[in-house]
Amino acid sequence: MAKGTDQRNHGPAISAAGSARAAVERALAELRRGAAVVLADETGEGAAALVMAAETAGESDDATALIAAMGTAPACIVPAGRAAALGLDAKGARAVAIRAAGDRALTLDTGFVLALAGVEGACPGRDAMVTTPADAVQDSAVELVKLARLLPAALVTRIAGDSAAIAAAHDVPRVTAGAIAEYRLLVDDGPVRLVTSAPVPLDGAENAEIFAFRPADGGKEHLAIVIGRPATDRPVLLRIHSECFTGDLLGSLRCDCGEQLRGAIRTIAAAGGGILLYLAQEGRGIGLVNKLRAYRLQDAGFDTIEANERLGFDADERVYRPAATMLRALGFDAVRLLTNNPAKVDGLASCGIAIAERVPHAFPANGHNERYLRTKAVRAGHLL
Repeated sequence: MAKGTDQRNHGPAISAAGSARAAVERALAELRRGAAVVLADETGEGAAALVMAAETAGESDDATALIAAMGTAPACIVPAGRAAALGLDAKGARAVAIRAAGDRALTLDTGFVLALAGVEGACPGRDAMVTTPADAVQDSAVELVKLARLLPAALVTRIAGDSAAIAAAHDVPRVTAGAIAEYRLLVDDGPVRLVTSAPVPLDGAENAEIFAFRPADGGKEHLAIVIGRPATDRPVLLRIHSECFTGDLLGSLRCDCGEQLRGAIRTIAAAGGGILLYLAQEGRGIGLVNKLRAYRLQDAGFDTIEANERLGFDADERVYRPAATMLRALGFDAVRLLTNNPAKVDGLASCGIAIAERVPHAFPANGHNERYLRTKAVRAGHLL
């Protein structure tokens, strides 16, 4: 009886949370295809705006027409790092709102918007822009676009009137800033669940089994590669490896990821067993497409950290809660961490995993990645 009562008490809250999550997920899908969404403030009753991703500006005639119908000039909202790359002062704000000077309409000048977002190489002239610090709704718009795995720049138009009615009339999703914040927590700190496993003999580690874990937001699965039969009553030798399509699969020489991956498998096997966690956090968490954009900036002379920040991302967007959850699901809570990155040690420890030892894991430069390795050592504090 008590159980039934508890379910009745919490059912409406769970239903409301599920509805908010579904609205965010629909909004993310719409943004990725170039459509617009309605974004309300945290309460859902105050300020509201129509939002589309700056990266997809001009791709949807319907979205462009809908923004024009609002009767308010749009602004392009970019993070402080992107503003700095454009030569603008963010004035201590997390993001700034950029408007075109004079009567120039951002929605009708997609080249200007794409340059602001970082899609194009050249930056527009400073005399073409007017900036103000972003407000809370505009900050949430950038976060929403970022969650959609697009460049963190949003085209935002103020809505006058009932935002819920406008969303319903135009059949576009409506989300609140509060729901976006909750969804971000789900992505970063939400649970992951084991969905399947299978033995997969590997080159250098024939006695291996792969366990697939699905995150709560339905994103790409994380993998745990268990080599041998490591004991759960002592710290396990562990490597946390962020996926790198270019390095792991194609053998790119721009980084040392492929060498680190295969070297870790050999090292763990030689030690008698351990675990390699393969996390779906490409490009330090910015995704493959944005990593390729960062590569172009690196070719223009910026280092890996500067390139990420010039696109509006943090230097490192990775999180370690999924790794900790996977380890506990496998029966481990203490590790010997195979890494040169102190941030991984701190990140995993902050999630409650005991770090018994840091085991060095470095490889020599190959003629193409010297600057990359130097940046990791000098600017990111890697112990190379």
